[in-house]
Amino acid sequence: MNDSNVIDSSVLQRQGPLAAYQARLASGELRFDPDQERVVKSFNQLWMQLGNLPPRRSAPRPGLLTGLLRRVKPEPQVKRPRGLYLVGRVGRGKTMLMDLFFECVPLQRKERIHFLRFMQDVHKTLYDMKRSHPNMADPIPPLAKNIASRVDLLCFDEFQINDIADAMILGRLFEALFAEGVIIVTTSNTVPGELFQNRPGADAFKPFIAIIHRELDTVELDSPRDYRRGRQQEQTTWITPADSQAKKCLDEIFEKYAAGQEARPYTIQLSGRTFEVDQAAGSVARFSFTSLCEQPRGPGDYIALAKQFPVILIDDVRVIGDEETNLARRFITVIDALYDNGNLLFVSAEASPDELFTTGEGADAFARTASRLAEMGSESWLERGAQAARAAHSAL
Repeated sequence: MNDSNVIDSSVLQRQGPLAAYQARLASGELRFDPDQERVVKSFNQLWMQLGNLPPRRSAPRPGLLTGLLRRVKPEPQVKRPRGLYLVGRVGRGKTMLMDLFFECVPLQRKERIHFLRFMQDVHKTLYDMKRSHPNMADPIPPLAKNIASRVDLLCFDEFQINDIADAMILGRLFEALFAEGVIIVTTSNTVPGELFQNRPGADAFKPFIAIIHRELDTVELDSPRDYRRGRQQEQTTWITPADSQAKKCLDEIFEKYAAGQEARPYTIQLSGRTFEVDQAAGSVARFSFTSLCEQPRGPGDYIALAKQFPVILIDDVRVIGDEETNLARRFITVIDALYDNGNLLFVSAEASPDELFTTGEGADAFARTASRLAEMGSESWLERGAQAARAAHSAL
């Protein structure tokens, strides 16, 4: 998009998401989609409510005068608008529409974050709080207050629950955030009633589903077109089959991004543990599928990897069996971390992304991963990723 099409954020905040969406249609940047337009109208309604929302004030210091004034003239209770839970199939434009809404929101205290990264931040903060305050009975309320002290609006991309630890934390954390007046908007591929269902501990998660229904309006986006498909592809990003020729191709890619530096094993230091990288040089890291995904790793490992190495190579990705749901979820987590961080990814595999995991539990969620991998092979993605890799290398 050239500079003439860039709209200043202050203009967007005055116009709102519906006007901004219509402007993009008129410029040819977007193609008209009636289902997207319906969703934008929901976002526009919330935008108008947020525009009329008075800023939250910090709680005054307790004192005699404050107490007397509250008895005489209590502060008026402002009804906070309901948030939105945007659900739909992969590639239908959910993230694009939420980002458009986020740009238009006039609030200063707002934050947009991938849900995977948010949960990693939550786990790290809880870890730090327990370590620094070992006698703290319950860290969730102060954590919620801390989040609410900096944001009025939280926008999550790709809301998903795959971990029982996350499931147990989220119900109480979100309840506390809503009590603090935080408004939440999120995208997801799963309707609220199906989150974390048919898994151990699912019954304990049902109260959180009720909280979502109570606090957020569910809006479905069911456009028939996957907007990530059909883009210009760079065939060398996903190489099949994973034979000697594929290995040779990945060797050449590794050498290109290593920029003359020697390949060697590398250790990423994390909170209380380490993450071993098979081979690394300069801005590129390389793994076998076994070492990256068939070991007990979590989201924090993959996010740390994505941040440290702009270019990732994976050798010998195999077809995932129907019963290997944990392996499928781990691979999804890897791709989510790399996608959200904008990494370059080069892979040798037994099959195409669409054929890696087709019928096991969570195969529908895996379709989002296949769609993301298609986007990560596009010309525009490769151009942005190459620029990031060059910048990282020059900083070494």
